[in-house]
Amino acid sequence: MVVGVLRVRLGILEALSLKDKRRVTRSLKDRLGARHNVSIAEVDDLEHRQVATLGLAMVANDARFVESALRKILDEIRAYRGASLLAFDIEML
Repeated sequence: MVVGVLRVRLGILEALSLKDKRRVTRSLKDRLGARHNVSIAEVDDLEHRQVATLGLAMVANDARFVESALRKILDEIRAYRGASLLAFDIEML
């Protein structure tokens, strides 16, 4: 069993309130959850209106598959218009 964990830090510069931030993060989480078999949660920067940190986890039996899938998710996050990718970290357990 392989667990892949992706932690992304996003900049949401257009967010004027926490409600704006929630709208963007919810949209991104719903999109990624529908397209990929991952669990997603906001894990840090909960009170900052222009920064969000999301944690994504995927379980499979092949480490190469998990890493490839997480890299595809990163590409999708980079292309997302509502937020910019500030930093990321991939860890395999």
